Amino acid sequence: MNPNKPLAERVRPQNLDEYTGQEHLIGKGAILREAIQNKSIPSIIFWGPPGVGKTTLARIIGYELNLPFYGLSAINAGVADVRRIIDEAKKIGKVLLFLDEIHRFNKSQQDALLGAVENGTIVLIGATTENPSFEVNSALLSRCQVYILKELEAEHLQLIINNAIAKDDWLKSKQIEFKETEALFLHSGGDARKLLNILELIINQTNTTPIVINNENTTRILQQKIASYDKNGEEHYNIISAFIKSMRGSDPNAAVYYLARMLDAGENIEFIARRMLILASEDIGNANPNALLLATNCFQAIQMIGMPEARIILSQTVVYMASSAKSNASYLAIDEALSTVRKTGNLPVPLHLRNAPTKLMKDLNYGTDYQYAHVFENNFVEQEFLPDGIKGQKFYEPGNNPRENEQRQFLKLRWKEKYGY
Repeated sequence: MNPNKPLAERVRPQNLDEYTGQEHLIGKGAILREAIQNKSIPSIIFWGPPGVGKTTLARIIGYELNLPFYGLSAINAGVADVRRIIDEAKKIGKVLLFLDEIHRFNKSQQDALLGAVENGTIVLIGATTENPSFEVNSALLSRCQVYILKELEAEHLQLIINNAIAKDDWLKSKQIEFKETEALFLHSGGDARKLLNILELIINQTNTTPIVINNENTTRILQQKIASYDKNGEEHYNIISAFIKSMRGSDPNAAVYYLARMLDAGENIEFIARRMLILASEDIGNANPNALLLATNCFQAIQMIGMPEARIILSQTVVYMASSAKSNASYLAIDEALSTVRKTGNLPVPLHLRNAPTKLMKDLNYGTDYQYAHVFENNFVEQEFLPDGIKGQKFYEPGNNPRENEQRQFLKLRWKEKYGY
């Protein structure tokens, strides 16, 4: 092992037996392990948080399949790099291309992979921390199998430490006493790479023998070394959670503060805008339908403008969302309807609502007794639209939410009481 390499790289697993975690994929009899052993691997997208073994698993697959391994990061690679590897594959035969951060490739860059994936010139393994449904174009996604990698649990992290100590000569040379690991595991956030980086940092920063690992020492050393916001770590999720809950709770001051935290840390502005799109329907809904329009326009506008001016557009939208009347009635309605569908199955559509384009359908009374609402007073007629098995069931309950003007008055009183305006 090269002692100049980071600890996480020195102890990287080399085969499936050394690999820790993701038992649902590579445990005994699991789908991906079977595919690897049968050497029948399709192109793959690994989706999961950082440090859970996406890169390592891709390398192991390359080794098990005896394929030349080419690794690229979409952060600094481009179409020319992809084409160079494809040309190389045409000369030497099939290769495995691992593309880290694949979500950072735009549509045209992703399109450059399609032909080689389709004809089998390359086995593509893409890794992403973002939802591939949003970030990977549909043509490429349809040619890949998506596997979700889960955050590592405490027992996985402990096993990783044990394996590292057994494998690494530098760690073997140290006298290390593990008295408490809660802080070590907490700050790693389920990220194996971060866990080993923190362990290496603590050992390097400790001058005593033996080196005692406990919660106090871990926290003290990390307070000076770890940034307060990591886009791929626990604090990222804490901040976005507080951001959403501040808007949902109608507090524009807190919402703008958490927006500023994210922007200052370099958060992806499209990620922020996408979260507001969801909130506009989930938490505001028809109490103020304009919220969805503004959120959509915000998403489009920041793509055209970019930073730093996009901060103004985001701030305007955040304040609007937080200040808006709220209703989650539509959100609750679809979830309740989906639950009913899953419980009751495909109930037959009432005959009077069925279309009758053929004589046979008319003879079967399709469409009979249907009442056209527009010929009745106020364009309304009493008739049942739900299947017989769930007649009268309510999914949408608008009465649970204050009307928009009433809620706006309530919010104004609340803000005056809390902020003085």
